Amino acid sequence: GRTWKSLTKLQEELSLPDLPWRIEGFDVSHFAGGEAYGVCVVFEQGLPNPSLYRRYKIRTVEGVDDFRSMAEILERRYKRLLDESGVFPQLILIDGGRGQLSFAVDVLKSLGLADIPVAAIAEREKLIFVPDREEPIALPRESEALMLLQRVRDESHRFALAANRRAG
Repeated sequence: GRTWKSLTKLQEELSLPDLPWRIEGFDVSHFAGGEAYGVCVVFEQGLPNPSLYRRYKIRTVEGVDDFRSMAEILERRYKRLLDESGVFPQLILIDGGRGQLSFAVDVLKSLGLADIPVAAIAEREKLIFVPDREEPIALPRESEALMLLQRVRDESHRFALAANRRAG
């Protein structure tokens, strides 16, 4: 069906080694009082699985630093999966641009997980940043792959805002 098509499209567009059955999306958000939270949302076979979502209160970062905050939540997430022999995604999607991406790549390398594909999707643009490619990938607006990535990103935003409201 459509889901299969969008997953194969995504694999093709981002040159992923495997079909992205499981995609994990990350976002960091700040709110009054300077508290920062990071979230991880999980999509399986193109659909959100809220029972697997996680939220993280940023602990190690002073002030507003999205790069280091993103690095912290990725490290906490994947250290834990390593400790628990958990299920790893075929694609990690982070909200941001090249800066966030390079921090994410460093974290994965330091954990020995450099083989998990990671991509960053910039807020307003339809641009996808991937490691080892100078130019971002520009996907057509009607691309199934782009729509799936946007759904993951929108869901991470939504969950981050909900996490903030709960925390307040």
